[in-house]
Amino acid sequence: MLLSRSSLPGLFSAGLILIVVGGALSALLTQATELQPLSVWQDPYLRHVTAFSFKQALLSTLLSVIPAIPVAYALSRRRFPGRAILLRLFAMTVVLPVLVAVFGLLAIYGNSGLLAQWLAALDMRLPFSIYGLNGILLAHVFLNLPLASRLLLQSLEGIPAEQHQLAAHLGMKGWPLFRLVAWPRLRQQLPQVAGLVFMLCFTSFAVIMSLGGGPKATTIELAIYQALRYDFDLAAGAMLALWQMLLCCSLVLFGQRFAKPLSTLSGRVRQGHPNYLDSHTARVWDGCWIGLVLLLVLPPMLAVLSAGLNSQLPQLLATPALWQAVTHSLQIAALACVLALISGITILCASRYWRLQRYRLSADGLELIGTIILVTPGLVISTGLFLLLREFTDVFASAFWVVVAVNALMALPYVIKTLSQPMLHLAQQYNPLCQSLGMRGLSRLYLVEWRALRKPIAQAMAISFVLSLGDLGAIALFGSQDFQTLPLYLFQLMDSYQMEAAAVAALLLLLLSLGIFTAVESLLLSRSLSSARTVNG
Repeated sequence: MLLSRSSLPGLFSAGLILIVVGGALSALLTQATELQPLSVWQDPYLRHVTAFSFKQALLSTLLSVIPAIPVAYALSRRRFPGRAILLRLFAMTVVLPVLVAVFGLLAIYGNSGLLAQWLAALDMRLPFSIYGLNGILLAHVFLNLPLASRLLLQSLEGIPAEQHQLAAHLGMKGWPLFRLVAWPRLRQQLPQVAGLVFMLCFTSFAVIMSLGGGPKATTIELAIYQALRYDFDLAAGAMLALWQMLLCCSLVLFGQRFAKPLSTLSGRVRQGHPNYLDSHTARVWDGCWIGLVLLLVLPPMLAVLSAGLNSQLPQLLATPALWQAVTHSLQIAALACVLALISGITILCASRYWRLQRYRLSADGLELIGTIILVTPGLVISTGLFLLLREFTDVFASAFWVVVAVNALMALPYVIKTLSQPMLHLAQQYNPLCQSLGMRGLSRLYLVEWRALRKPIAQAMAISFVLSLGDLGAIALFGSQDFQTLPLYLFQLMDSYQMEAAAVAALLLLLLSLGIFTAVESLLLSRSLSSARTVNG
């Protein structure tokens, strides 16, 4: 295999990832030597947390993906004022900090939430408790139904216009139109979308920690945290972490059998179906589904905004601990974002060089190393690093850098998925020209790569930064009174039932997340447009 200077940084980054992950897994194996693998089936508690992990993930997937089909179909057929804003809101749920979503749901559906207050005014009681399985399912549907709807909508918008013209010519409408035109396209992508949602729910931590956590509502990931943080049972935590990793690897390999390429870019915008294929019943049906998803997504977001403007706002904003947590969050997010971006770009430079040299398997393997966190959850890596570092140093003294490293690993798959195709297409288009001009190194990086890839780089940076900003996984294990982030600070306020103060912290986290996400994209994209105008002018 040929090596070039451009591939060496990528190999170095991949090697560091393997060292970190391998060291964490070796520490887990060392601690778990005394336990028998069959103990997972012999211990009733382990059987219960495994079964509950699958149960809540399966139910969450069904409740998220099945309604997403009519929602996506309705959005593909309708053009209405505010549609673009609704789709933007759907996109925001991908990067919305989980604890902000949980707080919004508690403000609406909690025991003292808005719905409970309305029912109390009518001398009625809330028919369900948001804590336990009910709340877990509600939070997962709130976070994942918009994601599934958006992905399925992108698939529907990719249907060739000729198919719609033929359907109109044949007079198709109603169920035959859906079954013969839309469903074949949806059926291709449903396994991929369902697999993605299932993995997100199966490895969910912040939702389970906030709304579950009791004996009846504990997942494997939360059991790992409890074993290490509360019981300090290293062997049990290591065994659970290895069991979690084994299940995740099995799920990913199983899902790859049904996987098909899934576009993450918006398809060609169409003007909807011709009016003569429409009917009053279809309009009512689509309107009901769009209204239901609005009722799901909009009230919790508005509740966070309104609840945060309370009497505790001046007092909490004057609290040094809050701003210390904000500072830690911004520092961790910035460093994790930079590390993920540099590692992802260097890995992709090496993998695209190998792809152009027709070493496809080697390129796939290198990119797989960068996305290893998808089969090795962040809490598993955190657990292994905790066990590894305690042999050499004070773990909590190194907590900051451990959290940065884990968050960078968690953001790396998003960087790779966002930039892999644009970087490859750019090389295929401009490599001959750059070689003929002798352009390489920093000059090529600035004049070609940076200008052409500014938009996907902006998206990768924004997603990486906001995901790290709102993460609760690693910091929940390594956090202390002297080292907190804003999500951990918010969780502690909610855990101690200081709901007014928690509302202020949730509002601040929401504004920071959405503000930074929008600012990073807008700043880089505006510069990209100005550069393009300069070149064209």
